[in-house]
Amino acid sequence: MTRSILLIDDDQGVRTLLRRFFEGRGWGVEEAEAGEPGLELYERERPDLVLLDLELPGGRQGLDVLEELRRRDPDAAVVMLTGHGDIATAVEAMRLGAENFLTKPATLAHLEAAAERAYEKVAMRRRIRYFAERQTEVPGLAALGRSPQMRELAHRIELLAAGDTTVLLLGETGTGKGWVAQLMHRLSARSAAPFVEVNCGGLTATFLDSELFGHERGAFTDAKAQKRGLFEIAHTGTLFLDEVGDLAPELQPKLLKVLEDRRFRRLGGTKELEVDVRVLAATNHQLEDEVRAGKFREDLYYRLAILPLRLPPLRERAPTEVADLTLTLLLELRRRMGRGPARLAPDALGLRVRCPWPGNIRELRNVLERALILAGNAEELRPEHLPADLFDRGAGPGELADPTLALEEIERRHIGRALAHHGGNRSRAARSLGISRATLYEKIRKYGIG
Repeated sequence: MTRSILLIDDDQGVRTLLRRFFEGRGWGVEEAEAGEPGLELYERERPDLVLLDLELPGGRQGLDVLEELRRRDPDAAVVMLTGHGDIATAVEAMRLGAENFLTKPATLAHLEAAAERAYEKVAMRRRIRYFAERQTEVPGLAALGRSPQMRELAHRIELLAAGDTTVLLLGETGTGKGWVAQLMHRLSARSAAPFVEVNCGGLTATFLDSELFGHERGAFTDAKAQKRGLFEIAHTGTLFLDEVGDLAPELQPKLLKVLEDRRFRRLGGTKELEVDVRVLAATNHQLEDEVRAGKFREDLYYRLAILPLRLPPLRERAPTEVADLTLTLLLELRRRMGRGPARLAPDALGLRVRCPWPGNIRELRNVLERALILAGNAEELRPEHLPADLFDRGAGPGELADPTLALEEIERRHIGRALAHHGGNRSRAARSLGISRATLYEKIRKYGIG
């Protein structure tokens, strides 16, 4: 989507220069030579950003226009530009809601950095308000986000939920496979029946056999009474097998049988039981590799992977997707905890978006929960409530607050962080940055990144 900027300045030469500059960087540009036509243009076009001169002809000066813009639209993002700045005026402009106050002649690089920062802040504010309005909603498909990638994922989840076939959820640890499994159950025709979850990793084969299929009295030393297994408990509902790639080899044939004909025997039993259960499974393993290595049955793999669904890690998601997810998790946690700030400051949200999350959604959720506790009765969640190590992994407070940092330096640091996060793997770094590998190589040479 094209970003838009409104230039309000009485100097035609300045407007022409800025129009060419911003249009060359993909912005849509509107311009006005005075306050009143500028306000009319803003009301009609609602641009993402306003670049406003302090000294204007006519009855309305820059500070007056700024105050009126913010009165009409509290989310209006305004950067003040003046040739006669002083500290008192700058303070007043910031008090009235300006995002920045630059003195002419400002370099185009500094001006662009200020514009980008202001645009980002207003985008964050709009997202915060959008999610605040949804506080009473039960998290569902909308919680995945509004980007094309997440909408496509939501569409696939909806389609799969409506069916009754086994689904294999693929993805790294912490990408939300368990949450998606629960969501698919809620959206399915089985939603009124039980949703039962079991983790196949870290359990002995005998214990897991007993958990899944139950046991008869005397089946083993501690089997003092008959026990129903989770397949029986989940009858007419959904059974979620998390970390199915860790399933013991001796249990794999038994799982294959129940998937194929819905029949099984309890541990130590002779009678076959029949159940009506939909199975959802998840793994962070590359099961094809496990099959080739002889660790996972090929026939079971194909039975599970009829409809595989991959959940992307956070490093592959767009900043808007991470922002949506952060706000969804914040509202969910606050609703559950019954405490913490009702708002999230744009600077804090911006830091979360920039930060790499090797632990994916689970790590992000834990950090949010900790921050809500530390924030106490504060009105909003701010950067100081976040763990200190986030500033080492992502953009530091100085970078977030200083829009005059040279763009080349911002880009150089960001590329360096991406390379470090991916252990020097340039293909992965390029993918996470949203650029081609050739472009990444060019920038590495340009900035002399080792």
